[in-house]
Amino acid sequence: MAEKQKFLSDGWFDAAEKLIEEHGAAAPPAANLVMNLEVTDNADTIEFFMGAKDGETLFGKGKNESADLTLSTDIDTARAVFVSGDQQAGMQAFMAGKVRVQGDMTKLMMAQAGGGGANPALTQALQDITE
Repeated sequence: MAEKQKFLSDGWFDAAEKLIEEHGAAAPPAANLVMNLEVTDNADTIEFFMGAKDGETLFGKGKNESADLTLSTDIDTARAVFVSGDQQAGMQAFMAGKVRVQGDMTKLMMAQAGGGGANPALTQALQDITE
């Protein structure tokens, strides 16, 4: 069993990157959406990026200069959406003003309508490593 890491800690990012490689998270050919994320945890803001461009999965700490949009939210919402895979929690948080989007909102909506390329095995593996 994988060692648990605090969500969005350096150890979590390292473990998540390995899981993405192991689970062959190749992006669907039509997927072309890269997001910068700003997640607040009390007074701290954690920045990372995720998405796909030209069939390549992109994920890491910091910002991606070619991102289509930036999502800003709190750590509880980020955990529900990105670790638990609860897209409904994301929509509810957006409607409640807990998620802010800057950039190409149309691309985000199109990616969600297309199913987002969810990988259930990867989602489960991320849940297994997250405290």
